Amino acid sequence: MQTSQLRSNPFVLMTHPEVVLQAVEKSESLARLQGQVFRPLDKPILGNAPADVAAYDRRIDQSN
Repeated sequence: MQTSQLRSNPFVLMTHPEVVLQAVEKSESLARLQGQVFRPLDKPILGNAPADVAAYDRRIDQSN
């Protein structure tokens, strides 16, 4: 199969992941991207969950 056909057909790309990795490694446009780290705004609840959250979780668990 020709390389151009591999790159243009997304279904063929799924069956040949090594071609995808090679294309990503050789991509000049991907190399120029600037990486950023995004952090979630919501903080996880640590320790004991509030009573209303725990009660809601119990109701959901019991309904299944």
